[in-house]
Amino acid sequence: MSPTLALACELIRRPSITPDDQGCQAVLAERLAASGFRIEIMPFGEVTNLWARRGDSAPLLCFAGHTDVVPTGPLAQWTSDPFVPTIRNGLLYGRGAADMKGSIAAMVTAAEAFVAAHSDHRGSIAFLITSDEEGPSIDGTVKVVERLTQRGERIDYALVGEPSSREQLGDTIKNGRRGSLTGTLKIHGKQGHVAYPQLALNPFHASATALAALCAEIWDHGNEHFPPTSLQIANLHMGTGADNVIPAQLEAQFNLRFSTEQTPERIQMRVAEILNAGGFRYDLSWRLSGHPFLTPAGELVDAARAAIHAVTGVNTQLSTSGGTSDGRFIAPTGAQVVELGPLNATIHQIDECVSVVELEQLTKIYQELMERLLVNA
Repeated sequence: MSPTLALACELIRRPSITPDDQGCQAVLAERLAASGFRIEIMPFGEVTNLWARRGDSAPLLCFAGHTDVVPTGPLAQWTSDPFVPTIRNGLLYGRGAADMKGSIAAMVTAAEAFVAAHSDHRGSIAFLITSDEEGPSIDGTVKVVERLTQRGERIDYALVGEPSSREQLGDTIKNGRRGSLTGTLKIHGKQGHVAYPQLALNPFHASATALAALCAEIWDHGNEHFPPTSLQIANLHMGTGADNVIPAQLEAQFNLRFSTEQTPERIQMRVAEILNAGGFRYDLSWRLSGHPFLTPAGELVDAARAAIHAVTGVNTQLSTSGGTSDGRFIAPTGAQVVELGPLNATIHQIDECVSVVELEQLTKIYQELMERLLVNA
């Protein structure tokens, strides 16, 4: 069993459902300390975070990831125990195999091999590992970045190990992400009998035109890097449980994934205009999960594409699609950020898995990336 596969199995065995790290970071810290990394544990609330750094000079290349995983779902539907790493037909099965304990294992073993070969490499290497990526993301990477900023530590390059590939390893890397803005809307009516609507106010009837207008709104047309901004209603609830009662309130929750053509402030203003035109009473609160960010072609993107091609022969496509990642907390510091990891076909699913061969290739890609940024640059 290769070092990467062995470490991936060791991490999968630990049921580190958000935010319980279950000792994963202690395993990583011991390995990294042996390669000359200075270890810092940064707990915030219930969340465990690891910051490990080797070197003091620039540029600083940071491998970022998370040891927490999502819940397993129904255990009976898994072919094998999700926390017993199992290899079948060349695939490693287990919760977190692809998202993202496999990537973390590849990062660590790549760093070990790179340091062994280049103990005098230029710049610095760091690991930022959290147990709060799959959860609220309040006490994880964002808090570590705040602490680093306060003491003047600046990340130049950040490689996030999220599963970015679609059909084969390295065919896609994420060089940006859309912003995410969630609105929670409460529309107020008046409860009454359905047979006497003139004595009540149906909140759905009052707001249906405005809700339809929100869904039909063209927010922007996107640009060469991002698709158009999109609004989707995620939750809609009203009713008392009886079929003869007009309810007093409708609750709706919607999310906008927005491009660099938009700002949260402009979106909020336009939503308010549409709702105010409806003439009904409402309360609206907002939660901003992250701003959009983009890392254009440059040292990190070029090194990542070259490393992928050198190991796999694949010509990589750049993408900003998908959800959010912790890269959104690192990019605002001025760092170049890319996401590069295994296939995302089974993430968060029953029988999550990753190719054993591709884990080894991913290790070589990460090592080649370090060669290009910290030796051959």
